[in-house]
Amino acid sequence: MATDRSSAGDPARTLALLWGESQPKTTRRGPRQARSSAEIAATAVAVADAEGIEAVTMRRVAQDLGLSPMALYTYVPGKAELLDLMLDTLYGTMPRTAPADSGWRARVAAVAEDNRALYAAHPWIAAVSTSRPPLGPGLMAKYEYELRALESLGLTDVEMDSALTHLLGFVQSCARMAADERAAEQDSALNDRQWWERNADLLTRVFDADRYPTAARVGTAAGEAYGGAYSPAHAYEFGLQRVLDGLAALIDAR
Repeated sequence: MATDRSSAGDPARTLALLWGESQPKTTRRGPRQARSSAEIAATAVAVADAEGIEAVTMRRVAQDLGLSPMALYTYVPGKAELLDLMLDTLYGTMPRTAPADSGWRARVAAVAEDNRALYAAHPWIAAVSTSRPPLGPGLMAKYEYELRALESLGLTDVEMDSALTHLLGFVQSCARMAADERAAEQDSALNDRQWWERNADLLTRVFDADRYPTAARVGTAAGEAYGGAYSPAHAYEFGLQRVLDGLAALIDAR
């Protein structure tokens, strides 16, 4: 289960932070170097990208900004609100891929690719629960853009939202699996093919192909095709086409 989730902080403070309504307080006269929310978000994102979201703390971000932790709290109420700022900033700045053509399948595939690229650039996002998304300008711009890929297809508003949720959930699932594979490779110092080759004799000793003939046949074919038990790239490409086929059935029924 995800250990971090969006919208876990104070709603009023979070919305004020995301929409630029909060300002750092000053208690002394004279010039003071201001820190923008964009600078704070970029610093926190850099820490998460390099060391994981668990490394992001108010103390660490303040240190990288050259501030005291108490000074950072005058800009950001806490870690929960900081996470929302990080996510919303990335949502607002993520690339918008031009579809391969004007068809709806190309538009929806482009949305999937945009989100896949976001997870590839910032793998920690896939582990964050966003069932209560940060309702900032970045998210709203992302939501508006992605819904337009499903506009004028005869779907109801609820179906448009459901179709987008289904698509993005699929992409996030693929991103999590890809992250798991990378973590396993780092922990074992072996890629998937190397791990299976090294343990082939042990697996042959316990796996009865006569008892599980279908599993043996299919598993062997898949392993040869993927170079291991699982291929994130294949899973994404195969799954995306099935998601699009499912949407096509819904659209055709309309």
